[in-house]
Amino acid sequence: MKSQLKIVFFGTPQFVVPVLEKLAENFQVVGVVTAPDQKAGRKQLLTPSPVKLASQGQAWEANVLTPQKLDPTLAEQLTKIHPDLFVVAAYGKIIPQNILDIPKFGALNIHYSLLPKYRGASPIQEALLNGDKVSGTSIIKMDAKLDHGPIVSTKEIRLSESDNFESLNTIMTKETIPLLLKTIPDFMTGKIKLQVQDDTMATYCSIIKKEDGFFDINNSPPLEKLDRMIRAYYPWPTAWTKWPFDKAQGKNNKIVKLLPQNMVQIEGKKPVKLEEFLRGYPDFPIKTLAV
Repeated sequence: MKSQLKIVFFGTPQFVVPVLEKLAENFQVVGVVTAPDQKAGRKQLLTPSPVKLASQGQAWEANVLTPQKLDPTLAEQLTKIHPDLFVVAAYGKIIPQNILDIPKFGALNIHYSLLPKYRGASPIQEALLNGDKVSGTSIIKMDAKLDHGPIVSTKEIRLSESDNFESLNTIMTKETIPLLLKTIPDFMTGKIKLQVQDDTMATYCSIIKKEDGFFDINNSPPLEKLDRMIRAYYPWPTAWTKWPFDKAQGKNNKIVKLLPQNMVQIEGKKPVKLEEFLRGYPDFPIKTLAV
């Protein structure tokens, strides 16, 4: 039987849409807070976030909020909805305490690391870059500090040497949904003893920028590190470099992207296998991507 618990969901990217959908199947989703429409594509058209798109035609569509700032106006709008609980997953902004205090039972945040390790915006990328064998998902009761609140529940997830950011996002979400659906009622009824995070063990990761994926083709990193970059930065910004396709003239540098599964892509063209790429460009310095 569907719970009458009233939830407002905070989230933005495509990979958290399944979380919203499962919450709606089991609880009363009464509102959504997501990022404002952003310019996208070659024509730079204003485009709604995936979470906003997923809310079209749903019972809570009238309460889809896309604030530029988390200000008193947003607080007033959320108060009028009378939520029991916030659930936050990859929303993209730090939520101030006055907003976290609105729902009767506070706010739960889903974070894709075993906190307090990898607080911040890029925990999956950081785990892949560091070659971690185990990561996981944490659900915390939020406070106003970054990924700081007490831990409500966790689940370890083993990483494979073929995982990349995109695939691991999917795995993390799939593993997190049943954990969340079990955690919410146990949290509401006080069955869970909250665990305060050890701040002395905290590590942090930052927002990924395009330049993070760059490497110097003339001084490329060791193959193991390059493999981790390829997987951590796929599908964006990718591990990329610049290479002169007309070395005789010393010009015509083009961006070359290295992708999972031994693929290479010249910007603007389709990806091909490295073996095929080398047949066309035998002087390309990287001859293998196999670790």
